[in-house]
Amino acid sequence: MENMIAKLPLLLCFAALTAGADETLPVLVINGETYSNVTVTAVTATDVFFQYAGGMGNAKLKDLDPKLQAHFHYDSAKDLQIEKQQATNNILYQQFLATNQPPPPHRDAAAAGAGEDDFVAPKINARSVCGQRPPVFVVEQWLTRKPDFTGRFIMLVFWRTSSDASRRTIPLLDSFQAEFHDRLVIVGITDETVDVMRAASCPPIEYAVAIDTQARMAQTLEITAVPHCILVDPHAFVRYEGSPAYLDDAKLEHFLTKYQ
Repeated sequence: MENMIAKLPLLLCFAALTAGADETLPVLVINGETYSNVTVTAVTATDVFFQYAGGMGNAKLKDLDPKLQAHFHYDSAKDLQIEKQQATNNILYQQFLATNQPPPPHRDAAAAGAGEDDFVAPKINARSVCGQRPPVFVVEQWLTRKPDFTGRFIMLVFWRTSSDASRRTIPLLDSFQAEFHDRLVIVGITDETVDVMRAASCPPIEYAVAIDTQARMAQTLEITAVPHCILVDPHAFVRYEGSPAYLDDAKLEHFLTKYQ
């Protein structure tokens, strides 16, 4: 699968003038709002990622103060090249999911739905798409580093910070991401706003987090309760659907091995 998801800028400004990965900032100003206890967790060619007392966030290096850009070794030419490639990748990804191509011949039987030995959730709060291609995945904004989807399974987890059940699944999803990181990418997606996410108190999240306030994919899936997830194999077929709480390491290993 292509390296595919759209990247939209999160425009922020920092109050401090010097920082680096794993360094702390006593004060962080984002669009006029002040945050404290900030730790810079990672710096890439295009972004800086951080945690603070109420959650996590990221900023585009090109939007920072010139002194911070120099501190983070910002290269405008490299940034432009990466953003162009990301835009191309997003177009390819949307076309890939929107094209209802038949599976390769040797996968026809498996693509018809859940196999006899596949675990099936006892209840799903959504329209069933098991064995089908998923709806187009739309990201309005990433709150964490964008993952590399190449050749991996993707677990899309629809959740809300206001949902106790959603928050309870976070440690389980963290463990899945740690155990199967070489084969699996987990993305938590919510229709809540950035401000709501930042104000929420949740367990630490060790997987990717994104926002789509219009809930476009969730509406297409007709999700009526969260958390709800779909597990998409590297060939772009849904292999599991339902609450991630029904899964464990053995069940997930089954899907990752069978449909690799």
